[in-house]
Order: sequence, then C-alpha cells, then structure tokens
Amino acid sequence: MRAAFVFSVLALLASCGRNQADGQPSAGSSVVPGADEQARFDADRKPEKLVEAMAIGPGSRVADVGAGSGLITVHLARAVAPNGKVVATDIDGSVLDLLKQRLEAAGLGSVIEPRVVAADAPGLDDGGFDAILLAEVDHYFPDPVRWLSTAAKALKPGGRIVISNRIYHRAQTMDAARKAGLVLKSETNPVPTHFVAVFVVDSK
Repeated sequence: MRAAFVFSVLALLASCGRNQADGQPSAGSSVVPGADEQARFDADRKPEKLVEAMAIGPGSRVADVGAGSGLITVHLARAVAPNGKVVATDIDGSVLDLLKQRLEAAGLGSVIEPRVVAADAPGLDDGGFDAILLAEVDHYFPDPVRWLSTAAKALKPGGRIVISNRIYHRAQTMDAARKAGLVLKSETNPVPTHFVAVFVVDSK
C-alpha cells in the first residue's frame, strides 16, 4: 500500500513537473499561465524542436503524455490544426482543466481532447496515433518497458514515439525502449540539458 501511494505521489509530480519547474502554477491553481510564462518556457526548452522531431502537420493525430497545463501541448495543437487532434493525457483532471483553458485562449480548443489516465497505462486507443510524445515523464513509470510496449500498439503504421528528457535519464530511456521493441530513428539535443529521441517499432 505504501509503495503504491508513493508512486501515485511521484506520478502526480511528474505530470506537473515540466510546468512547475518553469514557474508555472500547480494543478490546484485557478490562474491560467500567461504569455510571459509561455515565452520563458519556449525560450528555455525550444518546443518547436519537439514538433520538428515528431514530423507532424495539419491532420496528424498525436498524444501528449503527462501534458500538465499545456505548455508543450499548445505547440502540438498549432502544428496539427485545423483538422488534426491532440490527445492530452494526465493523471490529474484539474491540471487538464488548466490545459483546456490555455488552448481555448489560443483558439485551439477544438483540436484538444483532454484525457485522464491511470499512472501505469497509456490510455491510448490502438492504431490511432501518428506520434506519441513523452516529455520528462518516462522515468516515473513503474514499468517503463511494459508502458512503452503498450503505447507502441497505439501507433499507426510508421508512427513514432518521441521521448524528451534530461540527459541523465538517457541511459534508462534507451534501455527501456530497446527492451520494448523500439528502434532509435534519430536523436538531437535542442538544449544542452535535454535529449530528444525518436523511436519507431522494430519491424523484424
């Protein structure tokens, strides 16, 4: 019981971490982050490089795992608009309310599908996604190999799983992806502290 509780707390921190680390409000805040917070995040993390790595465009269907309040999600939504879809997942429904407000303020509310999921499962429909993004969340999974193996089933043929995290998590990410049957297609370092790795399903 204690172990399960500890993981739930850690997972909750993970879902909000990429926002709070950059000065964003917590899930319980009633304030939608403004343009200054978004601008600071964009300058520090260069989310446009994530969009580029995901190789998405108008009409694409993508998932943003652990989306938090939507600092990255808004970039994905702009990329797939007007007829694409971003399924934004998180374990905390209240933080997804902030995300929805952010996207509606940007005129992108129709592109977003917020989805509350369990901490140990992707919660994504099979064969439905061109790309799945995990930004600073994969190291929190209790069983990363099982999670990635399940997520791979949600990809369309030729779909990609894109993982971005801090450099010191890279070895763990690469090991889990390999064991899950994923193949590294490309890797970049858009900012010195983070890597962006693009994986496809092993076709063998």
